Amino acid sequence: MSVIDQATAVGRPRTGFAKEHDIDEFVDVLGKYERGEISPDDWRKFRLLRGTYGQRQDDVQMLRVKVPQGILTSAQLRSLAGVATSYSRGFGHVTTRQNVQFHFVKLSDAEDAMRAMAETGITTREACGNSVRNITSCPYSGVAENEIFDVTPYAEALTRYFLRHPLAASLPRKFKIAFEGCPEDHAVAAIHDIGWHARIVDGKRGFKVVVGGGTAIMVIDAPVLYEFLPAEEMLDVAEAVLRVFHRNGDRKHPQRNRMKFLMKSLGWDAWRAKFEEALAEFRAEGGARLPFPASAPPVEEAPDWPKPAPLTPQMAAALAVSPVSGPGIMPGTVQLQTLPDGYVRWTRHNVRKQRQAGFVMVTARLPLGDFTAGQAQVIADLAEAYSDGTVRLTIDQNILFRWVPVKLVSAFYERLRAANLGAGDAGTVADVTSCPGAESCRLAVTQSRGLGRILTEYLSAHPELVDAVPSGDIKISGCPNGCGQHHISGIGFQGSVRKVGGRAVPQYFVLVGGGVNSDGAQFGKVVSKVPVNRLTDALDRLIGLYRQQRVAEESLGAFYRRIGPAAATDVLQDLATVVPDELTPADYIDLGETEAFTPEVMDGECAS
Repeated sequence: MSVIDQATAVGRPRTGFAKEHDIDEFVDVLGKYERGEISPDDWRKFRLLRGTYGQRQDDVQMLRVKVPQGILTSAQLRSLAGVATSYSRGFGHVTTRQNVQFHFVKLSDAEDAMRAMAETGITTREACGNSVRNITSCPYSGVAENEIFDVTPYAEALTRYFLRHPLAASLPRKFKIAFEGCPEDHAVAAIHDIGWHARIVDGKRGFKVVVGGGTAIMVIDAPVLYEFLPAEEMLDVAEAVLRVFHRNGDRKHPQRNRMKFLMKSLGWDAWRAKFEEALAEFRAEGGARLPFPASAPPVEEAPDWPKPAPLTPQMAAALAVSPVSGPGIMPGTVQLQTLPDGYVRWTRHNVRKQRQAGFVMVTARLPLGDFTAGQAQVIADLAEAYSDGTVRLTIDQNILFRWVPVKLVSAFYERLRAANLGAGDAGTVADVTSCPGAESCRLAVTQSRGLGRILTEYLSAHPELVDAVPSGDIKISGCPNGCGQHHISGIGFQGSVRKVGGRAVPQYFVLVGGGVNSDGAQFGKVVSKVPVNRLTDALDRLIGLYRQQRVAEESLGAFYRRIGPAAATDVLQDLATVVPDELTPADYIDLGETEAFTPEVMDGECAS
């Protein structure tokens, strides 16, 4: 389905990824399941490949929307707003893989939600399950001041190549791909099954290619497959890597069937030999070619079309107000402080220069990654009036507008602020990232969103702590799988449990020293286990130690790698010590909950 010629596609339209046949097939297979013609296990495997994921609550689903390269048009944003209103809780959630998720969706509503989104080209196909997942990309591609070249066309070409590919939905486990066009690794390609880093050698475009990265129970910095691969060969190489994984991956052990485990079991040389064999095989079959000349891809030009008049701040405020309901932490409940220098502070962290003169990029920060249906409508309108009719989702769970004229930044800010989208400190230590956690996920131990709200509010109330960390991040996951990417953050938190006197106390493993840069991934070390109600104190001490001993503009992660984990363990020692008689009733309640903590890790569907 294409949105190119639709009258509703304003600005920079994009050929869609949806096909009605996918939804028709979903309905057909659902009917077979309901009639008992296929087993629950077969149904689960199928629905996951169509983005429909079971929650810990009975009779509701998480619906994951695939957003290739994080790019959404204004028409698609309005479509998502409609789904949030009609079929979910009135809001959506941006993930660390540039997807959008809707929670508490009834299975009976999944078809209607899918069809509504398909009208604007959005698909849920292969958003979950043992498939090639959403292919992510640096959100600054095409406009970054120091980028090597725009990787967006190449990432989109690979997305379209693998979407509905004969092997892409029948893999041993999920398969993740990322593209980076800047010297910095904004897309964290180093922890992906295939990571593509833009390179130009002797005037020729190509990629440094890394393979087999990952986090969770075995953290791996992806080793280099090619220091330089000409761009015209990228589809052949991607196909060969996928074939090796498809043929040789472990299909019997769900916890050991990512590609990194295959590479470890075979050894690099044996894996490389199988890859070379598969590559020669595919090339003998004719291989694959990019849909454009490798050295002359489509170029994103500055918007030069008539734009609609912008909403007034009053209109933005009114449109942004929309009802939310259901269980869990709601958008707007995260309390952020209003500072006297709010606009100045916002421009310092939320506005970046583009390489194109006269334009900037603007980040709208989404606390906990949430946006209401009304806010999605505002974002769509503002994208048309101030940007190019599109936005990009970021792995920090924010919204990036590009092509905003410098002269209009102040007016743009006023409208964002009116819609409760004007929070500053984007990309700083205050911009906390969190997975959904036990609010909905079957695998989660703790309410990671509850901790995310507490730390976000604490840092907002203490801007001096934020200002003390020129470069650093905080990421939270409710379990070891690391959907919140806590392994690669300056300070990371992983949900856990401690038994005290026969009762469960929610706690978090505290990790320090993670990060990703041009040299690859560095993974945080566990330095302590701290009960949830002491974690603001823990954060205060970790930042305090950094303030006292950092060198120049040293990043938070680099600082803790330099001084070693023992120093962090020492500063948190008394917080990690639990004396049963000193605990209060609140210590037995997880953040975001009202009842006593009763951890229940259910059978997950990540490897179904």
